[in-house]
Amino acid sequence: MKTWKLRGRSIDLGQRTLVMGVVNITPDSFSDGGAFLAPDAAVAHGLRLLDEGADLLDLGAESSRPGSNAGRSEEEGAAGISADEEQARLLPVLEGLLKARPGALISVDTYKATTARMAVAAGAEIVNDISGLQWDPAMAGTCAELGCGVVLMHTRGRPHEWKTQPAWVGDELLKAVCAGLRASMDAAAWAGIGTESIVIDPGYGFGKRGRENLLLLARQAELLVLGRPILAGLSRKSFLGSVLAPLHNGRPAPIEARETASVAAMVASILHGTSIVRVHTVRAAVEAALIADAILR
Repeated sequence: MKTWKLRGRSIDLGQRTLVMGVVNITPDSFSDGGAFLAPDAAVAHGLRLLDEGADLLDLGAESSRPGSNAGRSEEEGAAGISADEEQARLLPVLEGLLKARPGALISVDTYKATTARMAVAAGAEIVNDISGLQWDPAMAGTCAELGCGVVLMHTRGRPHEWKTQPAWVGDELLKAVCAGLRASMDAAAWAGIGTESIVIDPGYGFGKRGRENLLLLARQAELLVLGRPILAGLSRKSFLGSVLAPLHNGRPAPIEARETASVAAMVASILHGTSIVRVHTVRAAVEAALIADAILR
């Protein structure tokens, strides 16, 4: 069991799997883009996820789907959304959720330091950075100053590059993910983020193509050598749709047909060392996690 130190509290990880419910406040998320763009709809959705058993919520206001401009700079000609736009989407939802549920534990999915600062000031306790502190040079120092919990994800390249990256061969995948996460942890330590504030995320789908994700899942427990708890986000990922292709006339299963596969992959991740699962459908995840945890005990 390990302690995760957050902005206003500490929680123990390892007694049981925690379920993180996803609230996408975006018009273009791959899974539910536009469904919860309106603040009232997003707040209602977040409250529903909490009622279904979510231990914490992860709010994201910029899509990082494959091919998106997330992480690109203006110099590259097609930047992601501005910090101002991200905050305009995010902060009303964060404030609405905490007004309705003052004790709710909320994470903010952002790689922008200014958004992280505003969100933590508004009551978020965790910054979930898909870039692992790599895309905004101010992010590590900002998180250290804020004293918040941090999720460091491994991402290979940026979303607009993912489809053209060469495949990993043999052990290259695990070595690269482990090295990338270690580099992010080193950057965090250099900035003054305490080790106990960090959770790591292998980054399923983030620069890993097709069956590379299956290999990463099969060997995920090897990442525990880094000494921090693992968060895994497998819900509705495209590689699951590809595995289901034989049931869909040889074509990848559409997003709405990936729920059972998402639960199956989530259970596998728990059995391979995951402490927190990031999901879109909470109730099924809560039930499946109880079974996985019972098996582990």
